Amino acid sequence: MKRVFSGVKPTGHLTLGNYIGAMRRWVTVDQHQADALFCIVDLHALTVEHDPARVCRLSRQAGTLLLAAGLDPELCTVFVQSHVDEHARLSYLLECVATDGEMRRMIQYREKAARERGRGGSVRLSLLTYPVLMAADILAYGTDEVPVGDDQAQHVELTRDLAVRFNQRYGHAFVVPRATHPEVGARVMNLQEPTSKMGKSDDVGPGIVYLLDEPEVVRKKVMRAVTDSGQDVVYDREARPGVANLLEILAACTGGNPEGLSGVYESYGALKKDTAEAVIEVLGPVQQRHKELCTDPGYVEGVLRDGAERARAMARPTVDAAYRAIGLLPAASASDTDGVVLNAAR
Repeated sequence: MKRVFSGVKPTGHLTLGNYIGAMRRWVTVDQHQADALFCIVDLHALTVEHDPARVCRLSRQAGTLLLAAGLDPELCTVFVQSHVDEHARLSYLLECVATDGEMRRMIQYREKAARERGRGGSVRLSLLTYPVLMAADILAYGTDEVPVGDDQAQHVELTRDLAVRFNQRYGHAFVVPRATHPEVGARVMNLQEPTSKMGKSDDVGPGIVYLLDEPEVVRKKVMRAVTDSGQDVVYDREARPGVANLLEILAACTGGNPEGLSGVYESYGALKKDTAEAVIEVLGPVQQRHKELCTDPGYVEGVLRDGAERARAMARPTVDAAYRAIGLLPAASASDTDGVVLNAAR
């Protein structure tokens, strides 16, 4: 079977965008058709200012929501990144293959660094290098496919470049992965700023629908969504981003397509009403299962513990081979050391 890896960063509460753009595909497609690993990438959450207790809490919540969404630990591997040392081990090796120029060309780094400079501050070094850690996340497992949203495609391309470069310089060590994208709803936009992604890290504002929002909260946020000038409902991502975002959300929730749905509605109000109800219906089962899992935290902890053990067993041979290939002296095992001591005694 092909191997699939993807992850979610615990920098904020998971959103409708996370679910439509990634998690639902993981549940309905990837865990059934692939040897799939799904990771809570908590090390990535340290690239910005953070509250340690909150990162820990959000990591646990993310794990619970992944299971609530339908990931089955009998079918896939669900684990926390920091529980598997091979991620950090491989990251440094790949830093020795990546270039400063590649890192500084990453769009997210450029945007965030520019914002911080405008405020008179600076970003953490880990923000510059975290795409290499992301590459290590993927390459450690011999990943074939990485299901991602449009905004992460550049990182997968970097991963491919680093894998090819390492293989050419030091011998074949890594599978070269490729990115895959869902057809509809790959990038859900903020309801109040429809040209910006609905990002969990924003953590505030009426434009973000969270997976655990109550139905009335969801309804209020969708009904207050920014639309566009004019009255006709037309699907045009460039000229009518607000309406296009609602149509894409509705299509993703109902299995339709945005262009076809645009001809059904004569008013923004009717579109918003149906979109809100569709979102509430989609989130209902996830929220109910989340409540059930919260009553049994030991189960979630056990899934994450077992997942880390499986992930470690998968990653270690690849990372050890990369260490040997790049020229690092293998560490002596306990049995080797015992043999040396025994021979010396004789």
